[in-house]
Amino acid sequence: MAAAPLVLAVLVVTVGVAAAMAEGGKLRQGYYEQSCPRAEQIVKHYVERHIPHAPSVAATLIRTHFHDCFVRGCDASVLLNATGGGEAEKDATPNLTLRGFAFLDRVKALLEQECPGVVSCADILALASRDAVGVIGGPFWRVPTGRRDGRVSIKQEALDQIPAPTMNFTDLLTSFRAKGLDLADLVWLSGAHTIGISHCNSFTERLYNFTGRGGPEDADPSLDAEYAANLHRTKCTTPTDNTTIVEMDPGSFLTFDTSYYRGLLKRRGLFQSDAALITDAAARADVESVAKGPSEVFFQVFARSMVRMGMIEVKTGGEGEIRRHCAIVNS
Repeated sequence: MAAAPLVLAVLVVTVGVAAAMAEGGKLRQGYYEQSCPRAEQIVKHYVERHIPHAPSVAATLIRTHFHDCFVRGCDASVLLNATGGGEAEKDATPNLTLRGFAFLDRVKALLEQECPGVVSCADILALASRDAVGVIGGPFWRVPTGRRDGRVSIKQEALDQIPAPTMNFTDLLTSFRAKGLDLADLVWLSGAHTIGISHCNSFTERLYNFTGRGGPEDADPSLDAEYAANLHRTKCTTPTDNTTIVEMDPGSFLTFDTSYYRGLLKRRGLFQSDAALITDAAARADVESVAKGPSEVFFQVFARSMVRMGMIEVKTGGEGEIRRHCAIVNS
């Protein structure tokens, strides 16, 4: 019985992606066929050449894309530097550990040489995220393009709108629904945690003084006790550690696979937001299904949700601009 939700999800992948494409307005596959025919090839070749030497960048590209889309839509506003004494999205705490900015700037420079003023930073981010996942063994999905770049980036909006690692299931689902995504998208997009790392300070509240009794003995009871003990004994040895990094999916953090979901069922999700996925019956059923099923099935539903996420509140047509430099609005 547990497999039913996932089987149903796979059956509606094509329908779901088609619906998402309709919602994406003027986005379409092959948007640059006439204006910059080699655009997607240039992105793909750069990613394929460099990600094998720095595979952890794949995780930060997905995370950057996700954080971008949840604030002002997928308009590359997360890439903008602060101006005029204010603070931009990249200055917000959730974005301080993003590391893909220079990588994206180099891709942008190549595209500006090929087709000046044509390819948006928002499309570059969506394409590079897809291609990076493919390089580390994950799925391929077709990315509709035609996004335009935003001109506004505000720190507080990132703090308010990016889902926090401390969220419970209700708050997570509310956050996703506010962006037009659903429970299935929440479960499948969380699967991106199969790759990447986290700093201790993103989850140490689960290891120390969780209920107020004090000390490392007071860990979050929803976290596997052996896993928690190992984390605070060998990794996050103090509650204030903000430099040590921990694998999101221990032993498999550079491989795009289903082991993240198997870890959840063992109560070894690193964040409270990971653990929250098995507190809801419907979400847990999907987690159990993908944990037991072939990776190809997860790949299909993850791809579907990435397409849907990549169309959140996109700017098209005369909206926004095509930035010449991803970190700076055009003058």
